Amino acid sequence: MFFERRELNQILQLYGRMVAQGDWRDYAIDSDKDQAAVCVFRRASEAPLYRIEKRPALARRQGQWAVIAPGNVVLRRGHDLAQVLRVFDARRFRVVD
Repeated sequence: MFFERRELNQILQLYGRMVAQGDWRDYAIDSDKDQAAVCVFRRASEAPLYRIEKRPALARRQGQWAVIAPGNVVLRRGHDLAQVLRVFDARRFRVVD
């Protein structure tokens, strides 16, 4: 299980925008047979700030996309990646130290 090129492009565009703002500095991509995930970090030595997950098994139920914060708090889940990534809109969301 992995990301399609279009999906990865959307995620990396968001990552580039957040790096330009100075909010994120590193990322990691992980995948196994059930899911694929991109973890973003404030600093490489810390735990991930957010996980963007793709779980196709949930596609017919809650939606295969999710943004998960520390503590496994689901910020948004849905069927459309673009809609799920809107949780990071600059006007509504800001990382606080």
